[in-house]
Amino acid sequence: MANGLDFFSIGGADAHDGARAVHAWHVIRWLLCGWSLLVIPAFYGELTSTSQGALTIARSLYLCMFAGFALCLLWMLHTSRKPKAWLAHNRLDVTIMIGAAFSAGWGAPPWQTVEWVLRLLFVGLVAIRIVLSLKVFFAPNRLIGLLIAGAGVLAMAGAGFLWLEPRVHNYADGLWLAFESSATVGYGDIAPTTPASRVFAVFVVLLGYGMLSLVFASIAAAFIGKEERALRHEMHRDIKHLNAEIVQLRAELHALRESLTPSSDAITDAEALHSVPRDHH
Repeated sequence: MANGLDFFSIGGADAHDGARAVHAWHVIRWLLCGWSLLVIPAFYGELTSTSQGALTIARSLYLCMFAGFALCLLWMLHTSRKPKAWLAHNRLDVTIMIGAAFSAGWGAPPWQTVEWVLRLLFVGLVAIRIVLSLKVFFAPNRLIGLLIAGAGVLAMAGAGFLWLEPRVHNYADGLWLAFESSATVGYGDIAPTTPASRVFAVFVVLLGYGMLSLVFASIAAAFIGKEERALRHEMHRDIKHLNAEIVQLRAELHALRESLTPSSDAITDAEALHSVPRDHH
């Protein structure tokens, strides 16, 4: 039974939809993830644009994003045996495609309150879509991968603050502000002051929460995993001992049953004795 949270998911292609649709989805899902990444330079390029040329470039990125999503969705509709059901299971992608189209030709900074809400809602949906696409790489038991990904996110966040925050004068300060934001330390020595850097800090904080939670969960799983393996080994050893005891008990029970059961020769002699006629006096 479907629920409201199905909207915030990537339905993909059903295994019963046909081999062509499943194969196409394996390719298209990564293309959609790549097109989704265009929202980052498009959003901040439009937000910080100071000339018509910069604004045109940002909107061109939105237009490319819309075209990429539209082509991928048309490809899936062409290969799917159940196009209507596929659209219903992938409403998030359809919504992002429509939002990219509106972003390409509507609104110019400074944005009004309603425009801010709609823009942030759109960027938030795209961020959810990117995380859902990459969640396979962020399993809690992949500590090394998580640490590498966290370092990469921190490096990109530092570059973003260097670009967006005027109080950040070098890359080291950008990295420090990125760490403060992702770890939610908040020393206050450097703080976002512009709308662009504040919006960027919001996403860095949310992403930092997720990354730190996964890293600590992976470390805890590593310690717990050792104890679980030891318990599993002990349990397997006990099961082997129990199996051996059961086999031995069955053998003893079979031997006991054989000793209590009369032999066939004894039964034959007893039957012959009873069949001999007796004299009547």
